Amino acid sequence: MTLPNMITIMRLLLVPAVVLAMLQSLWGWAFAGFLVAGISDGVDGFIARRWNQSSRLGAYLDPVADKLLLVSVFVVMGFAGELPLWLVVTMVSRDGLIVCAVLLSSVMSNPVEVKPLFVSKANTAAQIVLAALVLGELAFAAHLGPLRTALILLTGVLTVASAAAYLVAWLRHMSGYGEGSRTSNSQNDNTNRGGTKSGIGKAGGSGTDA
Repeated sequence: MTLPNMITIMRLLLVPAVVLAMLQSLWGWAFAGFLVAGISDGVDGFIARRWNQSSRLGAYLDPVADKLLLVSVFVVMGFAGELPLWLVVTMVSRDGLIVCAVLLSSVMSNPVEVKPLFVSKANTAAQIVLAALVLGELAFAAHLGPLRTALILLTGVLTVASAAAYLVAWLRHMSGYGEGSRTSNSQNDNTNRGGTKSGIGKAGGSGTDA
């Protein structure tokens, strides 16, 4: 167990603590827990790169921890009336559709590897900023109405755009027009034997967070 993985597991354990604080209207504690989780995300990434402690387990755990925290915070804030339910439903539906698409492609023996697009990274960044802003408002009794409204609209647009981009890439992959099917004849032979796997969202880099 590497140090970055231990930090990631700690971030996973912070999720129920943050949610519990929110449910009890302890917004200061919830905001502090969210900040600690965000800082730890940067720390474990730095350690993994600086001391070559990257691992396959960490590649899966890290985005799961980030997504679980964000989804949990958004859902609780939605039911608390701090965020519009349409945004929460859009966010959860987008993530659910991606998971279902990946599972369906695997069941159909045409597995697809999801890698983040630029729009999905921008969407995640907007979600983090929005969650931090709302928690900060509640923790310090501040009122940033116009800024909150602008971030809500921006996050909604980016969520829809990200879902559409992944859907188009997935449909191309399943239709045989993905990157893996535009290769040489020898690679096509490997595909027929199940030897080639193409991905969606490859323009976004090598991370696994969607």
